[in-house]
Amino acid sequence: QVQLVESGGGLVQPGGSLRLSCAASGLTSDYNVIGWFRQAPGKEREGVSCIMRSDGSTFYRDSVKGRFTISMDNTQSTVWLQMVNLKPEGTAVYSCAASTTVQSTIQALNPHEYSRWGQGTQVTVSP
Repeated sequence: QVQLVESGGGLVQPGGSLRLSCAASGLTSDYNVIGWFRQAPGKEREGVSCIMRSDGSTFYRDSVKGRFTISMDNTQSTVWLQMVNLKPEGTAVYSCAASTTVQSTIQALNPHEYSRWGQGTQVTVSP
């Protein structure tokens, strides 16, 4: 049974940092990508970053490039999202997800390509 569990969210001031963790279990090799997504109140879910389990290739949405870093452990089962210089617009529920269908950069941050989801962790960026 596939299970994804996020942790590490919290309240942080603008300019601060947080590191989110996603512990995945039950993933077969068919799940080739693990991604991070976020959803702010009243807004659609959006892809933040993802990492290919086979070779560690990474993808980021433009607004977080240079500030967020995704990484993975040697078992390809734990994925971290290091976030620095957080901005108030980064306030959202952050969720990790796994995909069996992502094959291109166009698909990489499309939430519809991901079939397994964690419950999410709240990140609040506020003075």
